[in-house]
Amino acid sequence: MTQEQIMKKSNNLMKDIKKNKDCYLMLMPFMVFFIVFTVLPVFMSVPIGFTDFNMVQPPEFVGLSNYVNLFLSDKIFIKSVRVTIIFALITGPLSYALCFLIAWLINEMPEKLRAIFTLIFYMPSLANVYTVWKIIFSGDMNGWLNSFLIDWGVINSPVQWLTDSRYILGVTVIVQLWISLGAGFLALSAGFRSIDRTLYESAYIEGMQNRFQELVYIVIPSMKPQMMFAAVMQIVNSFTAGTIAQNLVGFPSTDYKAHTIMTHAYDYGWVRYEMGYASAICTVLFIIMFFCNKLINKLLKD
Repeated sequence: MTQEQIMKKSNNLMKDIKKNKDCYLMLMPFMVFFIVFTVLPVFMSVPIGFTDFNMVQPPEFVGLSNYVNLFLSDKIFIKSVRVTIIFALITGPLSYALCFLIAWLINEMPEKLRAIFTLIFYMPSLANVYTVWKIIFSGDMNGWLNSFLIDWGVINSPVQWLTDSRYILGVTVIVQLWISLGAGFLALSAGFRSIDRTLYESAYIEGMQNRFQELVYIVIPSMKPQMMFAAVMQIVNSFTAGTIAQNLVGFPSTDYKAHTIMTHAYDYGWVRYEMGYASAICTVLFIIMFFCNKLINKLLKD
């Protein structure tokens, strides 16, 4: 990009800000908090990743030592990468498809029902639902799932869903899918409502025959921005999931079966206070997410 193009874009931005100054003024409180508590920490974590920093003494530059230890000596990190990738490959596409499907179904409802069901499906992403899921997957006879399976003769004794390494990751995936209808779901819901209804009428006049064609030829092309945003949000949620495992299956989980990269960063950052090492972990996670987002952008743009 030439200097002339940069200056032209800057001038257009300034004109847009002057024209819509009220909108930018309302966005300012959010942007201030976003920059201070999100953007700045991301940029600060990169140089801190090259130091030994315990939050008490000044950072000591150690070069690539943290990254060398991360990939060559830290077996738990390698396991956390594998867990994160498996977790993201399952929950990312499934939660994205779930958001799209539920938003599509809700869009077909009357306006009052649409608002009620949108709130019902969005609420789990805001509420602390871990207590309920702990009761469902409790490992004793009183656990709802164990009680149901024993009554139906599927199992003879209670299953330790939250401590048995065979089930830990599956349980975490189920809960993640349940609370995944967040900002991406709202964006898709808004996208469905923004589609001009006359497009459907015109398409059926031109020969469109069923709802599948409606989805392919009208809905998806009209919702590219919302679909892009939802895809990015689901990727971020899938790769940064760590709180779910900590609340459900303990910290650390049995045999580190639900130990994600984010959990590993939390361990070194807020338990051991090795901020340099934790920043290196977060930087690696950021790079992985960045390339995944670029891939999704390319797929959706095509």
